[in-house]
Amino acid sequence: MTTFDDREKAFENKFAHDAELKFKAEARRNKRLGLWAADLLGHQGDAAEAYAKSVIVADLEVAGDSDVLDKLTRDLEGKVGRAAIRDKMLEFMRQAAEELSPSTL
Repeated sequence: MTTFDDREKAFENKFAHDAELKFKAEARRNKRLGLWAADLLGHQGDAAEAYAKSVIVADLEVAGDSDVLDKLTRDLEGKVGRAAIRDKMLEFMRQAAEELSPSTL
């Protein structure tokens, strides 16, 4: 194998690893968002876990965060505004990214 092939393989591996970390961080973020929203909706225990799973599944519908944001905006109407949900998304994403950072693995 040539040096070029080695470099290409290394870039492919890094891309795959970064994509996997991003997916895991988004899933953690979405679970936290779901549990946060479930609490606001008065769900506890198994109902809260089921709601959190519905948020995770909602993220698989469309690429990007709009599907999760739209679901939470609908479900939390009258309780929390869209901007507050966006702020929570950022906060929970930062937490998830820190937990999954290479220095902590």
